[in-house]
Amino acid sequence: MRGFSGIVAAALLLAGCGQPAALSAGKAWVRLPAVAGRPGAAYFTIQGGAQADTLLAVSTPAALRAELHETMDQGGVKSMRPTRDVPVPAKDALDFTPGGRHVMLFDLGPNVKPGTRVPLALAFASGKKLEVQAQVVGAGDPPPTL
Repeated sequence: MRGFSGIVAAALLLAGCGQPAALSAGKAWVRLPAVAGRPGAAYFTIQGGAQADTLLAVSTPAALRAELHETMDQGGVKSMRPTRDVPVPAKDALDFTPGGRHVMLFDLGPNVKPGTRVPLALAFASGKKLEVQAQVVGAGDPPPTL
């Protein structure tokens, strides 16, 4: 009987090790613009899966248009530029944060207000699609604790 329990324990350990990493996204939030009519910004974290992938686009029904952007530092002067896609390394976290990678949200709807949530749909080169709910915060509010 003691041999059987050892086999069961070993099988349980191996089963846990055999789970491949899954592509996922979370910690999503949206900052509203300080001036009405200007774009807002979306931030989140992507956890890479077993294989590297590429984020191609982010969309939301809360805005008419969404663009992937990155902040560049050129000799102490920061500027933003759109980017076509973002490589997602396997088994590693990729953060979209203020002052770094982010999604610009153009023409946000009038119902997008602090304290609400909006869906973000992420599309990847592998064909995978993820949806996360993003907490909306006001222009001067601190980022949410997620």
